[in-house]
Amino acid sequence: MADTEKIPVIEGLFTLHPEEPKLIGSKCTSCGTYYFPQTISCSNPDCSEERVEDAFLSRRGKLWSFTVQHYPPPPPFKAQEPFVPFGIGVVEFPEEIRVAGILTESDPEKLKIGMELELLLDKAYEEDGKEVVTWKFRPV
Repeated sequence: MADTEKIPVIEGLFTLHPEEPKLIGSKCTSCGTYYFPQTISCSNPDCSEERVEDAFLSRRGKLWSFTVQHYPPPPPFKAQEPFVPFGIGVVEFPEEIRVAGILTESDPEKLKIGMELELLLDKAYEEDGKEVVTWKFRPV
């Protein structure tokens, strides 16, 4: 049986490499400020340049903040049926940027500010016979 085709929930936010996915951002060529998602120019007020280049973020970061979502998100988002509460976290990367995402862990007793997390891709939902994937963060 052939693997189900995987497509990103939103094109251009991450690579689809199953073992080593990466978030795709931008980096200022002058001051080194990182952005996610990608941007067309640097908005750092202390920078005199505006040029940016594509950049991949690290796969690991530290949990900066989190909460548990106890209700399904509103449309256009699609929740699993039956709905299961899930963790949402903000991860701080070595590039000095913070990114929000779904956590694979939802038990607040097992989540600690500062713990190391790593990026992975996981199924968000299925549509037209394709597996729609998004990024998530799991404890290391």
